[in-house]
Amino acid sequence: MKIYGVALLAFCFLAGKFLGTLLGKLIDVNGDVGGVGFAMLLLISINAWVNKKGGLEIGTKEGILFWSGMYIPIIIAMASTQNVKAALTGGPVALVAGTIVTLSAFFIVPVLSKIGKEQIKTDDHE
Repeated sequence: MKIYGVALLAFCFLAGKFLGTLLGKLIDVNGDVGGVGFAMLLLISINAWVNKKGGLEIGTKEGILFWSGMYIPIIIAMASTQNVKAALTGGPVALVAGTIVTLSAFFIVPVLSKIGKEQIKTDDHE
């Protein structure tokens, strides 16, 4: 039942948007600060919790997994509507932060990929 996946996606997006806006107000920034990140963490955490609990029908699990996979492109597309021009004209901090995060991702993703493969291999032999 993909509807549960949609409900989870919507909840995570709205909660992340709320938390990002709240953080923005706390640090005196007019906008959403980290809402997408908060939403992604919520989605990952809730999905892991649901999988640990078990007891869900296969259709429900498939719906949650489907929307978990769709989440990143959808939310990134929504987040791209934020004011990029203001970030660029606001100073070099946005450029430096974006560059550091992007370069970090290039180095971290292969490491995480290897860790996941090793985990799968050890699970297969047990």
